[in-house]
Amino acid sequence: MANTKSAKAKVREIQNKTEFNKSIKNRYRTFLKKVELNIVKGDKNEAQASLKIAESEIMSAVSKKILHLNTASRKISRLSNKIKSLK
Repeated sequence: MANTKSAKAKVREIQNKTEFNKSIKNRYRTFLKKVELNIVKGDKNEAQASLKIAESEIMSAVSKKILHLNTASRKISRLSNKIKSLK
């Protein structure tokens, strides 16, 4: 347990950052799920539209350093390949 005043302040700061990071992570995951749902349905147009929105959310997480750029690019690439394979 934190003893000094500065250590207690640091604990509070870490808790706030953790909550913020979780909210951003949950947000982009929600948009990823929407894309995957449209892929499962087989709705190519709707999947493309939702991918565009999800892509901006993912890149927003990258800019906030919640997600690494290469990880985000990989996720977007895999989703777009799944959409391309739809008929």
